[in-house]
Amino acid sequence: MKNIIIFGAPGSGKGTYSDKIVAKYGMGHISTGDVLRGEIKNGTELGKIAKGYIDNGQLIPDELMIDILAKTYDAEPAGKGVIFDGFPRTIAQAEALKKMLAERGHDMGVMIELNVDEETLMARLLNRAIEQGRADDNEETIKKRFEVYRTQTAPLAEWFEKEGMRNTIDWQKNNSMDAMLSAIYKVIDTANA
Repeated sequence: MKNIIIFGAPGSGKGTYSDKIVAKYGMGHISTGDVLRGEIKNGTELGKIAKGYIDNGQLIPDELMIDILAKTYDAEPAGKGVIFDGFPRTIAQAEALKKMLAERGHDMGVMIELNVDEETLMARLLNRAIEQGRADDNEETIKKRFEVYRTQTAPLAEWFEKEGMRNTIDWQKNNSMDAMLSAIYKVIDTANA
């Protein structure tokens, strides 16, 4: 099974669709946020270093993030493939991930881009904020997250295009979750044929 990079703006459904893919194909799921919280909670050496950056309001350096991901990736069962959720976010991270996987004789697989309009994303995130009581998901913060995505992460899609990995799935207002999943599964099945 090929690895999958699930890609999209905040609120595009990366986590939701990742869970469905894992259930259908039995793949591993590496969410960078979950991995970091786990390393810090378990007090590992990498977690302690990462916590130092986070506590100082700094971004975790790419090299450290790759070290943490490599440790997590190596713990996954061989041959099942992994979904990378929330990583890479920059071209430098994508190149580092490609190198780390190549060192293991693996490749990045396919990138599935969930393309959803910002009006829909805003509505989803504001709704999630109400349902989950997330004070950080207010309109002003969400707009800042969209801007960071547009300027820092979205350009990575062109890098995936050049690598021949990009598969864009456009969400339409009349699309159901089943229609999106069907399109996602078709990309995965074609890549693994």
